Amino acid sequence: MLRRQMLRPLRKPLIVMAPKSLLRHKLAVSSLDELAEGGFRPVIGDSLPGDTARVSRLVMCSGRVYYDLLERRQAAGLEHVALVRIEQLYPFPWRLLREELARYPNIREFCWCQEEPKNQGAWYATRHKFEEIIGAENRLIYTGREALSAPAVGYAGLHVQQQEGLVVQALGL
Repeated sequence: MLRRQMLRPLRKPLIVMAPKSLLRHKLAVSSLDELAEGGFRPVIGDSLPGDTARVSRLVMCSGRVYYDLLERRQAAGLEHVALVRIEQLYPFPWRLLREELARYPNIREFCWCQEEPKNQGAWYATRHKFEEIIGAENRLIYTGREALSAPAVGYAGLHVQQQEGLVVQALGL
């Protein structure tokens, strides 16, 4: 009996370190093949169909804000904007991000988008890493909420208004 238990693969618990809204989001899904055969990807490139040479603006983000950006980009029909998700901030995925950025030869604008306040998200901890990868000749634009002492503004209406503003700014609308 003990031997049979030892031969079973170890089961690991699933821990979701994200907003609960992603558990119900219609776009946050994986196929059965991805669940069975896939693995964690520190950098998730854009699945934008078409010519990557047409992309002139690259928006990097992490977490739930990606889905807001994706929905708004599709609604606006923006084919010149690519979205790249950085799902692992430490250790930083230098090689993977460089490989992903190399797919886009004509980028003129680089943007980091986060929904957290400027002093609470990944911006301050990773800004210098993004700037090193994109090079000194390129400018990195921050789009997100201004610095706050609290993690949220406290008013649902204001939160929605700010979220819409940072998405519009990130996509260059």
